[in-house]
Amino acid sequence: MAINIQMPALSPTMEEGTLSKWLVKEGDTVKSGDVMAEIETDKATMEFEAVDEGKIGKIVVPEGTDGVKVGTVIAVLVEDGEAVPASAPAPRADTPAPKPEAAPAPRAEPEVAKAAAPAPAAPAATGDRVKASPLAKRIAAQAGVDLGGITGTGPGGRIVKADVEGKSGAPASAPAAAPSAAPAPAAHAAPVAQDFGIPHEAEKLSNIRKTIARRLTESKQQIPHIYLTVDIRLDALLKFRGELNKALEPRGVKLSVNDMLIKALAQALLLCPKCNVQFAGDQLLKFTRADISVAVSIPAGLITPIIVDAGTKSLSAISTEMKDLASRAKEGKLAPNEYQGGTASLSNMGMMGIKQFEAVINPPQAMIMAIGAGEQRPYVVDGALAIATVMSATGSFDHRAIDGADGAELMKVFKELVEAPLGLVA
Repeated sequence: MAINIQMPALSPTMEEGTLSKWLVKEGDTVKSGDVMAEIETDKATMEFEAVDEGKIGKIVVPEGTDGVKVGTVIAVLVEDGEAVPASAPAPRADTPAPKPEAAPAPRAEPEVAKAAAPAPAAPAATGDRVKASPLAKRIAAQAGVDLGGITGTGPGGRIVKADVEGKSGAPASAPAAAPSAAPAPAAHAAPVAQDFGIPHEAEKLSNIRKTIARRLTESKQQIPHIYLTVDIRLDALLKFRGELNKALEPRGVKLSVNDMLIKALAQALLLCPKCNVQFAGDQLLKFTRADISVAVSIPAGLITPIIVDAGTKSLSAISTEMKDLASRAKEGKLAPNEYQGGTASLSNMGMMGIKQFEAVINPPQAMIMAIGAGEQRPYVVDGALAIATVMSATGSFDHRAIDGADGAELMKVFKELVEAPLGLVA
């Protein structure tokens, strides 16, 4: 019996993705656990494994296709010797071709509405319950759209974002969009190309790069940043690191300065709980655990794998875990739970020789620590001018959630922990 292979939801928020590459071809035999394709989400490129055994009878969605909705049939699996059904499904009507990420833009809405209309899908409601994604419900509430009158095109008739946008883009619902909201899509729209005759090459943005652009724009537009910088003497930490690495050598563990700074930031957050928070509209979320997102550069852009509960982990455990996360991040093999979340972030550009910088907050977090290079500088030591290894660290804080005095206290505690590193193992 033929089995339809559908576009999977590889993260809790995924509604569509790019089918980057097929790793099988029609006629290949697969078994459960075999990697069949690489799928690019808004966060990473991930491998898609087979669940059932059989032969790839037909590849419905070709590799390189953008905007493939979750639940869309992308291939058909048949038993050995079985022919592909004559009525093998075609790609769903709501994903006919690549489309820009900014779906709410005036041009994209009519196309979504027109394509979604003929798609035969299961009813969106069961009894009094409407099956819809949280994002679809929020968009519907903002646009004044009744979900009961919408036919869902998601898995099992579930109403997704594109269904609501199609309705809100129709003439009857057009007045629901307030004039003040009009500039928002423009902030994410691609600028008009002006090459002025200069030789160039146009490179298509990946889903990850689009997401980085959108999230950082939102961060600077919506979060009032406050920046606080301290100079920190590193000599004691560097000496302590050398002693620890000598002791850990038989275990094959080698601590980096960054490993120790992750621990220091986590402990500082636990000691300054007013900074281990998140702004949530009319609420302030206060975290009792410090999960540190660490910025890692990958070919597609930037990703932030998380050291969970870094404040209570040993330095050797942080080092081992960070090496594993960074390695798999560069290979695109992180699971969503390994890079989604975190209570604060750390970004270290010191290894690139950057002396000091101000990092953009990673929403919905409320702070990020930017680490500069350690360098020898004239520095007052015990009341006398000397040469010391000093780095600059800058904390970026969401001023809606964290007052300047509280941010300053965190920076003070972070500095003390780094300059007296025995506290990191206490």
